[in-house]
Amino acid sequence: MKTRTALAALTLSVVALPLAAVAPASASHGGGDAVRTHGGCGGPAVWKLKAKPDDGRIQVEAEVDSNRAGQVWDWTLKHNGSVSAKGSNTTRGASGSFSVERRMADLAGTDHFTFRAQRRASGDVCRGTISL
Repeated sequence: MKTRTALAALTLSVVALPLAAVAPASASHGGGDAVRTHGGCGGPAVWKLKAKPDDGRIQVEAEVDSNRAGQVWDWTLKHNGSVSAKGSNTTRGASGSFSVERRMADLAGTDHFTFRAQRRASGDVCRGTISL
């Protein structure tokens, strides 16, 4: 009997461990159905990315914060590998940041978004992915 219980516990831990490693460490559900993630840009700047359902669509918000106003960044937002939006923004305000917000189609299955921003002067790159 003890052998069966130990074997069952070992089997459960072997199956559960890989499943725990599947979710990215920096992605989280911060209230409601929103998914958030963040990271660094290779320099002092950081990025944040959020996706949430919005009236049959998906609202995607990306932010780059460098703490320096006046920096020019070129950015691209991809949805399931295809470019959905791109442009350039200049960091503003005391926080030295800019943000991009788009409402995307909610396609069948899991939607994958990639945000990439590159600072023109230094080449610093921010890149984040999120799925909903």
